[in-house]
Amino acid sequence: MNNPQLFFSTPVWVTKIEDYKQTNEEMFKYIKKLQSEDEKGIVKSNVKGWHSKDFDMENEAPKNFIKLISANIHQVFKDMDWDLQKQKIKIPSMWAIINKDGANNARHHHGNSDISAAYYIRAPKNCGEIVFYDPRPAPVFSHPLCNKPNLLNAMVNSVNPVEGLLVMFPSYLDHSVNANMTSDERIVISFNINLVRT
Repeated sequence: MNNPQLFFSTPVWVTKIEDYKQTNEEMFKYIKKLQSEDEKGIVKSNVKGWHSKDFDMENEAPKNFIKLISANIHQVFKDMDWDLQKQKIKIPSMWAIINKDGANNARHHHGNSDISAAYYIRAPKNCGEIVFYDPRPAPVFSHPLCNKPNLLNAMVNSVNPVEGLLVMFPSYLDHSVNANMTSDERIVISFNINLVRT
C-alpha cells in the first residue's frame, strides 16, 4: 500500500478564537472611527470595498486584539520550528477592509512578509470566501482531470468566514476574496508578521 509523504506542503491555519466578542466590538468601533475619518480609504487589492490606512499600533484596541490572538501566532512559529531565540516577531502592518454590495478583493499576495492573516469582525452569510491558489507553477501548465478535489489535487481552496475566525498563511500564497453578495458589511482585519533577526 502506498503511503504518500506530503513534501513541500503549504499550511493554512484556521482557528475560531474563544471569547472573541468583546474584542470584536472594540475593534468594530475602532475601524468605524477610522472609516468616518477617511471615507475614501486607499486602494490596493480591494474592488469597490473600503481599505483603511495602517492601524496605529500604539492604540489600545489593536493592542488588545493582538493579545487575544498572540497564542495562535506563537503556535504558527512553533509549528514551523522557526528560531525565536535569534529572531523576534514583528507585526509591521495591520489594516481593515470593509466589503458589501458586490465588493471583493483581487488575487494578490503579501510581499516581504513571512506570515499573513485575516481575522473576521463581521461575517454575514454569503459575504465572500477567502480563496487560496496553488503556489506551485507546474500544475498551471499540466493538470490531469480529477473526479473531485482533495488535499492532493486541488489547485484552489477556500475558507468561509465567520466572526471570530483567524486565518493565517504564508505570505507568498496568492489569495483573493469573493464578492460579498449581501448589503451587510464584511469586516476583516488583515496583517503581516515578520521574523526579524536580533
